[in-house]
Amino acid sequence: MSLLSLFLLLILSLLQFSLSLSSPFNYSLHIDCGGLVNTTDAFRTTWLSDAFYSGGATSVVSEPLRFLHQQEKTLRHFPISSGKKNCYSVPTGGGRYFLRTFTVYDNFDGKSHSPSFDVSVEGTIVFSWRSPWPESVARSGAYSDLFFHHNEPIVDVCFYSIATDSPVIGSLQLTQIEPNAYEFEYAKNSSNYILVNYGRFSSGSDQWGPGFTNDTDFFSRSWQSDAEFRLTSVSIANGAAIKPISAGKPIANVETNPNYFPEKLYQTAITAEGNGGGILEYELPVDAKMDYLLWFHFAEIDAAVSKIGQRVFDVTVNGENVSRVDVFKEVGGFAAYDWSYVVKNLSSTTLNVRLESVVGAPIICGLENYAIVPVDLKTIPDQVIAMKALKESLRVPDRMGWNGDPCAPTNWDAWEGVTCHPTKDETALVVSQIDLGSQGLKGYISDKIVLLTNLVSLNLSSNSLGGNIPLGLGQNSLVKLDLSNNKFTGYIPDSLTSSSLQLVLLNGNLLEGQVPEDIYSIGVHGGAIDLSGNKGLCGVPSLPNCSLLWGENGLSKGAKVGIGVASLVILSALITGIYFCLQWKHRNDYDFGLPHELTALAAKRNRYQRQKSLMDLEMERQHAKGFIPTYNVS
Repeated sequence: MSLLSLFLLLILSLLQFSLSLSSPFNYSLHIDCGGLVNTTDAFRTTWLSDAFYSGGATSVVSEPLRFLHQQEKTLRHFPISSGKKNCYSVPTGGGRYFLRTFTVYDNFDGKSHSPSFDVSVEGTIVFSWRSPWPESVARSGAYSDLFFHHNEPIVDVCFYSIATDSPVIGSLQLTQIEPNAYEFEYAKNSSNYILVNYGRFSSGSDQWGPGFTNDTDFFSRSWQSDAEFRLTSVSIANGAAIKPISAGKPIANVETNPNYFPEKLYQTAITAEGNGGGILEYELPVDAKMDYLLWFHFAEIDAAVSKIGQRVFDVTVNGENVSRVDVFKEVGGFAAYDWSYVVKNLSSTTLNVRLESVVGAPIICGLENYAIVPVDLKTIPDQVIAMKALKESLRVPDRMGWNGDPCAPTNWDAWEGVTCHPTKDETALVVSQIDLGSQGLKGYISDKIVLLTNLVSLNLSSNSLGGNIPLGLGQNSLVKLDLSNNKFTGYIPDSLTSSSLQLVLLNGNLLEGQVPEDIYSIGVHGGAIDLSGNKGLCGVPSLPNCSLLWGENGLSKGAKVGIGVASLVILSALITGIYFCLQWKHRNDYDFGLPHELTALAAKRNRYQRQKSLMDLEMERQHAKGFIPTYNVS
């Protein structure tokens, strides 16, 4: 792990600790996309400088003075040179999360073309932006949010370019919430679905919540005014008057587990009063292809209503009467009352909610509408590990967009050059084909490739890849293998003798050794094989005969034995030479004293030698004078 990564994780852990002091949950993170330094906004929320992204570039909106918060003025965009798919990979833990994004264009690139792109969370598409955006959204931006379950250490929020447009993102916020928040009855457990916000309003008030006001919401939900969704004409036509009311005292049953709905939501409400009973009607925009979860919020905050049956109204959804409500009967006065309803089989792009009086005027404090989005299939974890290892070892360039899940979402070409398909039981995705021919790759093939047990075709031809062909490649489902025109070395592994292989192209490499007979038989049995251009290969027709040095797996047994014997002989000769050198050195370079007897004898011998030498000198001197003296040598 790099020092930068460690530094970012340290910052993240500190932020989590500081935020947990004011939140009942374990994790909350705010990322200022494009931001260069950490900041704190007017609501005392700390925003982390841009981190955890795969690529792209930073920029600033064209009119920053129009935006109140620093995190709304900066953005990250992903030009096509960064690849069609880019991600924020945010470290988390398992649990249920609330994700909130701020997206803005504001002509930051001067092209006057708001981009088209999709956004996915953990491989499931959740937001789709299509050009042109509404003018108000393009200039001022928009918040979007959702709830999802997650059980892995990293959350991938990914952006996929449509055509050549550059996806943009202004900020990301990730907050852990209660595991059973927003539970609902459906075909599968609610953890199999993502709840995408299609409208959340508070009645009788202006827009409020994070990014707009300093009002507290532990889930960081923002609430729009109900006036944006209410059909005022219906109430007027019915002879009723829309009347906002406010609570005169605190509200009970608020900010409690598991949904922590804020008290402010129930402090205001809307009623429709008329002689014949009033009607409140709302229209919510939807996508007819999905089902929706409606979450209703009520509180009897009119002190004049003090008994059961004094205010009763029917709730109708798309013409179907789904409930009759008496708030006082359910919880009494000045207390929150919430319930949910799932809408299925829509036939239009609007969802109609109508509150019609039975006794007294209908009342509502707020309403939430969530699209129920099935979680898309994801790639088998082992194959994700293999593909990420290949991304590193092959040095796949950024322009290919190898980020996030290799196969998901299923309707994206998630990783360029990679083809996937569902497993037989349709519970996960597997990699079936990799086609990266002529992409300028300069690495090697990771040994993790053997985890791709469903790989049918592998084409890495015409690159500059080197190293050995991994042991085990081809032993599973591989049918076509093209590694031609690279720089692979070593021998051909036995795993390529798999009976499933029908095409093997290894020509134009630096392979050596004896070719396994079984792999060459591919061409004999109707397949195709090309081993040309490898000067070191031998042992099959069209190639030279192998010397005694080569076997199918590199050096032959005889060559290995010969090399072993030769190495042993050389080693023995070397040891012997060192031994004799040491013996010779010890004989001529003593570093210890002689015994006393030998020392005395040596001293007497030395005196004799000195005396004899003196005699010789004297005789030579006298001889020169013509006589020879006689000495007593006793």
